[in-house]
Amino acid sequence: MTAPQAIERIDAYPTRRIAGFPVRAGRPLPFGATPVPGGVNFSVYSNNATGMTLVLYRAGEPEPMAELPFPDAFVIGGVYAMTVYDLDAEGIEYGYRAQGPFDPERGHRFDPTVVVADPYARLMSDARTGPRRSRVALDDFDWEDDRPLRLPHEDLVIYELHARGFTRDPSSGVAAPGTYAGLVEKIPYLRELGVNCVELLPVFEFDENDNPRSHPVTGEPLANYWGYNTVGYFAPKASYASTGRYGMQADEFKNLVKQLHRAGIEVILDVVFNHTAEGNEYGPTISFKGLDNATYYMLTPDGHYYNFSGTGNTLNCNNPVVRGFVLDCLRYWASEFHIDGFRFDLAAILGRGPDGALLANPPLLETLAYDPVLRDCKLIAEAWDAAGLYQVGSFPNYCRWSEWNGRYRDTVRRFVKGDTGVTGDLATRMVGSPDMYAQRGTSATVNFVLCHDGFTLNDLVSYNGKHNEVNGEDNRDGDNNNQSWNCGVEGPTDDPEVLALRARQMRNVFMILLASQGVPMILAGDEVGRTQQGNNNAYCHDGPLTWFDWRLVERNADLLRFVRRAIAFRQAHPVLRRGPASEVSWHGVRAWTADWSEHCRLIAGMFGTGADDCVYVAANSHWEGHLLELPEPPQGTAWHLFADTAAPPPFDAREPGEEPVLPDQSHVEVGPRAVVVLVAHSQAEQRDNGKEE
Repeated sequence: MTAPQAIERIDAYPTRRIAGFPVRAGRPLPFGATPVPGGVNFSVYSNNATGMTLVLYRAGEPEPMAELPFPDAFVIGGVYAMTVYDLDAEGIEYGYRAQGPFDPERGHRFDPTVVVADPYARLMSDARTGPRRSRVALDDFDWEDDRPLRLPHEDLVIYELHARGFTRDPSSGVAAPGTYAGLVEKIPYLRELGVNCVELLPVFEFDENDNPRSHPVTGEPLANYWGYNTVGYFAPKASYASTGRYGMQADEFKNLVKQLHRAGIEVILDVVFNHTAEGNEYGPTISFKGLDNATYYMLTPDGHYYNFSGTGNTLNCNNPVVRGFVLDCLRYWASEFHIDGFRFDLAAILGRGPDGALLANPPLLETLAYDPVLRDCKLIAEAWDAAGLYQVGSFPNYCRWSEWNGRYRDTVRRFVKGDTGVTGDLATRMVGSPDMYAQRGTSATVNFVLCHDGFTLNDLVSYNGKHNEVNGEDNRDGDNNNQSWNCGVEGPTDDPEVLALRARQMRNVFMILLASQGVPMILAGDEVGRTQQGNNNAYCHDGPLTWFDWRLVERNADLLRFVRRAIAFRQAHPVLRRGPASEVSWHGVRAWTADWSEHCRLIAGMFGTGADDCVYVAANSHWEGHLLELPEPPQGTAWHLFADTAAPPPFDAREPGEEPVLPDQSHVEVGPRAVVVLVAHSQAEQRDNGKEE
C-alpha cells in the first residue's frame, strides 16, 4: 500500500519581482517571518501606517541588500504580508520601515528613516556582534518525548535565578560561564538542593547596555542586568547562549528546558508585558513606537505616555490587538519551548484599560486564565504596579492566577527581627493566608521573603539600611522599607556572636518559609549566604556583586546542608504544603493556649492531626528562650526532633526520617530567636529503626 502524498499549495510561486526578488502576496497569519516552501513569508500589523517596506540585510552587514515596499495588493486589513522567494533564511536579517504621520498629539510617531524590529521576531541578532536585527528561526529542534511536567502547584519549591549570573562567576567552573549551557551543568546542584522549579529572570531579548549611568567610583558604564526592558518578546536572549553569535540561542535554550525537565524541574519565565524598552517620548524607537504607537501604548489625551510602570511607558495590554499579541507570545513559549508557567512583572497593570482606569473584568487576564493552550501553565502575578495599585489578595484570578504574596514577605521579616504585634498575622501567613485566598487554596500564594528586587537573605540580617551608592544615584534608589536588622553591627564583622546570630536568623527564615503552606520561593544564592554588600537594588551591576559566588558552597556548607534538609523535610510532609487551615492548631508556652497578645513574640502550630503526618513548628523571635508545653502527638506516635535552629551545626537539622526521639515528650526548649520543628513518628516504627534513646 502506498502512503498518500501531502498536497502542496498550487499557488506557491512568485507573481512579480520587487527590488530584484521574486515575490507574491503573503499569508497574513501567522505574524512574523515564517519559512515556507521556496521562501519566507513576512507578515506585520499596523492599523495606522500608510505604507510599509521590508528591509533585508545580509547577516552582520551594515547596509541593506534590498528594500521591498509592500504593494497595496499585499495588504489585508491592517496586515502587510509578502512571501519573498530565493532567500537564505539563516543568512539574512530584516526589519521594517513604516510610513505614516508624525503627529504625537494624536499618538502617531511614524518615522520611515528608522528600520524597526518585528514584534514577532523569533530570533534577534546578538548585539555583541553587530546591530540588533530581526532574524528568521528554523524549527528543527528534537524534543524527543519531552513534555511539561505538570507538577501540582503546592508541591513546588521555586528557585528564582538569573540565567547569566548563576554561572558567570569564574568560580562556577562550567565550560561556558553565564549561558544556558552553563546552567545545564549546574542541574545536579539544583537536584541535590531539592528545588523542583526554576523561575528565570527575563530571558526575552533586551539591551543590557541601555543604562545611561556610570559607576561613581570606577566610571565604568552601568548595565541593565536584570533584563526588564524587553526588546524582542518572541526571541530568547542571544547573549545568554554560548551559541548566540551563530544564531543558535533558541536551540540552546530549548535544550536547557529539556534537561531541566529530565531532572524533574519545571521552568517558569519572568515576563514583562507592562512596559517595553522604548521609554517615553524621549526614548528610542525600536519596534512598537515606529509601527503603531497609538495602538500599542497607553496614551494621555494629548499623546503623552502613561507611566504606571515607572519606566516611561505602559503597554496597552487590554487593546484587542495587544491582547492578541500577548496571547500569541505566551502560546508560543508554552508550545514551542515547553515552558511550565509565567510570572508577570507588575501584573496589576494588566488589569488597566487604555485610559489607565482599573477594569472590573480585565479581558486580558480572563483570556489568559481560560486559554486552552495555556491551561496547564502556572500563572503568577506580581499583584501591584509602580503607580500605587496594590492587589495582593484581590487580583482578578478566575480561579487560575497565583500571586507573589508581598504580605507574607513583610510579616515574616518583621517577626524574625523581633517586632511585636505580628504573631497572629504570622500564623495566618503560615497556613496559606486564608484571609486572602480561602476560596483558591494554598496554591494561590507564592510565599517568599527575598527576591531579586531587594536585599539578599545574608544582607537582610547584616544591614539596617540600604547601601546603593555604587548605583550612581546617591543612594536615593531602592526601597527604604526593608524590615531588616543587622544583629548589632552594620555590614561585615568578625564578631563571632554576631555571626552566629546572623546564621541562626537565616536558618529561622528558611525554616518558617519551608514550614508554611503555600508555594515557597527561594532567591538563588541565599542557601549559601550570598551578599550584595547591602545593595538592595543591584539591577545595574553585571559583575561579582550580583553573580553567584560558588566558593560559598564550601564556605557556608552548614547553611546549605540545613536548607537541603529543610526542603527534603517539606517534601516528606504534605501537611506543610496543603490542607485546610482548620487542621492546624495553635499553641504557646502552654499547649492549646496560644498567646495572641500585642507583646508576644512566640507562636507554635501543630500541622495535621493524624498519625500518618503531624508536624509541630515553634517560632520564637524573643531574645530569651522558653520552655514549651507540648500537645500530645497523635495516638501511637512520639515526638521526634527535626530542627532546632539554636543548636550548633550539624545538629540544627536532621536527615528527614532519621530524627531522634525527643527525650521529654511533654516539653521542648526553644532557644532565643530560634525555630524548633518536631515530627510525630509511630513508636512501633521507632523501635523497628532502633532509634529510641
